[in-house]
Amino acid sequence: MRSAIIRFPGASRERELQAAAGRLFGKAPSLVWHKDSALPELDLILLPGGLSFGGYLRPGAIAARAPIMREVKRQAEKGVAVIGICNGFQILTEAGLLPGALLRNQNLKFVCRDVHLRVETDQAPFLHRYRKGDELRMPVAHYDGNYFAEEALLKQLEDQDRVAFRYAAGPDGNRASANPNGSARDIAGILSENRRVLGMMAHPEAATEPFHGSTDGCGLFRAMAEALS
Repeated sequence: MRSAIIRFPGASRERELQAAAGRLFGKAPSLVWHKDSALPELDLILLPGGLSFGGYLRPGAIAARAPIMREVKRQAEKGVAVIGICNGFQILTEAGLLPGALLRNQNLKFVCRDVHLRVETDQAPFLHRYRKGDELRMPVAHYDGNYFAEEALLKQLEDQDRVAFRYAAGPDGNRASANPNGSARDIAGILSENRRVLGMMAHPEAATEPFHGSTDGCGLFRAMAEALS
């Protein structure tokens, strides 16, 4: 599978993402600098987490206007799959590749801990290794992960089966701590209309090895390898 990770100043997860993807794809994604203006023919583009451009203006706002993003948009319009993780999700909303916005966490604090995600659909190339209702454990690490959209858009996402993940209570059943950021309707990840762009706040690349405490992210990478190769 032909894949590439876009690198932005301030990103901090591209090497971890490259290592996890390389193990599970069988071939590591190439790294592409944000000032580049062209991409090779690809099956998958990955936008990593971190704090691109220091999060100035709004997280992802400057990165979304980087030269390479014109090419990312072009390839996405052709049907190339794109996944944005954490800051990558923020970049996708700022670039208009996904609807809605990521706001400051409701408690106004940085959150870094494991969360439980419930899979809301398996009808996407990223998700076919899971089943609707599966619960996964992965870490989050963000200050601006509060997904916001107008009610009409939230209804549209629900009606079109485009909510990929929701924050879930987990085995302890503690609803009070399930949603780490105040996201509308507990949304933790969404899909584009063609279901080939995914944005999510949790870090699947940090849930792929036993020493991570969870390997629940492996299914996402394996699903991409199978669906996009």
